[in-house]
Amino acid sequence: MAKEFKFRGKSLEELKKMDLDEFAELLNSRERRSLERDFTDEQEKVLKNIEKGKDFIKTHARDMVIIPKMIGKKIGIHNGEEFVTVEVEPKMLGHYLGEFTQNRKDVKHSAPGIGATKTSKYIPLK
Repeated sequence: MAKEFKFRGKSLEELKKMDLDEFAELLNSRERRSLERDFTDEQEKVLKNIEKGKDFIKTHARDMVIIPKMIGKKIGIHNGEEFVTVEVEPKMLGHYLGEFTQNRKDVKHSAPGIGATKTSKYIPLK
């Protein structure tokens, strides 16, 4: 028996029936304030595409709060180099889109290049 999803005591069906102001009351203060300030043009474009019923949506709006309308949609979130596909799940509610893509690469240093000083070429034995 699978455990039913609950977000702050509300089921998924109840959350989808709520309007945005009611849902905002369930969020933490930072996310609630972000929703109260209304959506930017880029965020509104994402919401319009969701309402049209598009399956895959590309966006640069990493600062958008995930709301119940987005559940089950595939969203391509830009990480500065490419679009990373993320399928929105119920447990992601109230988080920002940017939290689900890594936008920094690991630093991989190689050997010192041409013109490097003798001290920068030094590698300790330890």
